[in-house]
Amino acid sequence: MGCIQMLLVMCNPLQQVFGVDGVNFSVHVENQTRVRDAMSRRHHRVYQLYSRTSGKHVQVLGRRISARGEDGDKYAQLVVEADTFGSQVRIRGKETNFYLCMNRRGKLVGKKASNKSQDCVFVEKVLENHYTALMSARYAGWYVGFTKRGRPRRGPHTLPNQQDVHFMKRFPPGEYPETTPFRFTTVNKRSKRVRAPGTR
Repeated sequence: MGCIQMLLVMCNPLQQVFGVDGVNFSVHVENQTRVRDAMSRRHHRVYQLYSRTSGKHVQVLGRRISARGEDGDKYAQLVVEADTFGSQVRIRGKETNFYLCMNRRGKLVGKKASNKSQDCVFVEKVLENHYTALMSARYAGWYVGFTKRGRPRRGPHTLPNQQDVHFMKRFPPGEYPETTPFRFTTVNKRSKRVRAPGTR
């Protein structure tokens, strides 16, 4: 076997490992996103979900879910828990401690905080129009959605391009994240170096 042939045989396994040729890394990302991560540190964020259709905020009222909350309403403050490699989240009402879930009939319901059901896991998707959509992790293609009156829509009747499933994240009043102000550094013009007489 010639040197070139031997080199090609040795490089082929490396291509498979590092994805140099013909390997679709996005498949790995998609598969890993579906698996919940119990080892990584969980990230908790508190914000409101503004419904594009109802013009109000999503509320977790115990077992009942609506999108009729005013800005700053205590039932509209949601704790979002992200604990996966991808963008899977669990959403809990800060006041009631109930999770936003979707049952097998596609109905939005609230479940107790001790419930670890996959019904309460959603995939967060940022759309081209910069709105956010929440798709059920268990029932692919079913989205969290509301009518103009703030009533929940059933998952099978939703599509990602419908305004009913479009939301905007908003911080509760007075809970804006701390930002570090910009610091401007002035640059002085470098003075021309003058050599002493008689030096090279």
